[in-house]
Amino acid sequence: WLGLEYGLSFCSKLCFAIGGAPNQVAGSATAFFLQIYLLDVAQINPFQASMVLFIGKAWGAMTDPVVGFFITKSKWTRIGRLMPWMVGCTPFVVVSYFYLWFVPPFTNGRFIWYLGFYCLYQTLITCFHVPYSALTMFLSTDQKERDSATAYRRSLLNRSYVVSQIQALFCHSLLIVLNSVINVLCCRHDPGGIPFHKGFILVMRHCPYLSLTAAFLFISVAIQLVQSNFVLFCTYAVDLRDHFQNIVLTILVSAVVSIPLWQWFLERFGKKTAAFCGITWIMPFTVMLVFIPNLVVAYVVAVSSGLSVAASLLLPWSMLPDVVDDFRLANPDCKGFEAIFYSFYVFFTKFAAGISLGVSTLCLEFAGYDTGACRQPAQVAYTLKLLIGAAPVAFIVTGLLILLLYPISEDVRLRNKLCLEELR
Repeated sequence: WLGLEYGLSFCSKLCFAIGGAPNQVAGSATAFFLQIYLLDVAQINPFQASMVLFIGKAWGAMTDPVVGFFITKSKWTRIGRLMPWMVGCTPFVVVSYFYLWFVPPFTNGRFIWYLGFYCLYQTLITCFHVPYSALTMFLSTDQKERDSATAYRRSLLNRSYVVSQIQALFCHSLLIVLNSVINVLCCRHDPGGIPFHKGFILVMRHCPYLSLTAAFLFISVAIQLVQSNFVLFCTYAVDLRDHFQNIVLTILVSAVVSIPLWQWFLERFGKKTAAFCGITWIMPFTVMLVFIPNLVVAYVVAVSSGLSVAASLLLPWSMLPDVVDDFRLANPDCKGFEAIFYSFYVFFTKFAAGISLGVSTLCLEFAGYDTGACRQPAQVAYTLKLLIGAAPVAFIVTGLLILLLYPISEDVRLRNKLCLEELR
């Protein structure tokens, strides 16, 4: 354990946050702009675009547990078990990301081009993201220190994307080179004697993990729907095409500013309460933009949505370590399976997001989306309003109802903390 009982230094937290910033910059860029890029720049038809988005996300989801399995089987090196994965995949991520945003000179094979490079990018970024996320559990034995490091990470990730927006999306692929910045080195621990498949079954039967994953699966689908369709919505449904980049920037600035607020809120009132307060905030405002589509309302909605985006980014990664601690107490002989928790959480949320992206783009095809056209039919505008308003609200409500079943309250979390300290 790196933090031990003395706490993490500011430098350690900052290095940990810097390591994930380029990954998040690239991820946010694809979330907001890949759909409209495929439709209006690469000019592939909506059905092909939906297949690229769905198959790419589904492929990325399937690689998460595979990478998690290989990580648990990896041997320890002088720089730990996780760092070789992050450093080794970084140059290849840069190349695949560059070609994802490159328009080839031919037209007939563009579908295969973007499908191939999107799947390759998803595979390689998984090889970075899974060990980087699992690294949280090795930073410190103190839950408060881990939460603080997570807050640094989410805040810096959002700031990095704000900077990229100000630079008008230039140099994203170059920023990924920063993935090889040394985060924090892991120390050796014994993996335990329980086979992988038995550990996997125990993880999948752990009720706090199932409820947390299911809840944020629906919530992340809602956020993904808003992100991926927001630019199209501003362009074709509410005639704000000249302002969408400033509106997106406002959302991200609001998210950056509110990260410390949510960190304070979860420490003061508890993580479950923070999740409910933070996620519900987005619902009335997205509906408001659908029914009152003007510029002033758009900026109000952007500021309010940023609060929910920050909560959705911070809270699941702050709650997962508590689930792992609860699992350790329930299964003291099962060690070394932290990567399973993180890889399968990403698997489920990615797979669901892939389905939602594919279906939403397919809906545009059925509505009569005309690739490359300056104006779209009224049915397309109506479909975009549903994808921005009604659909996210339905998914968020479902996720919050499931989150009611999440059993780790603040009392349980503190009790687990004391029990783990006694075991150590």
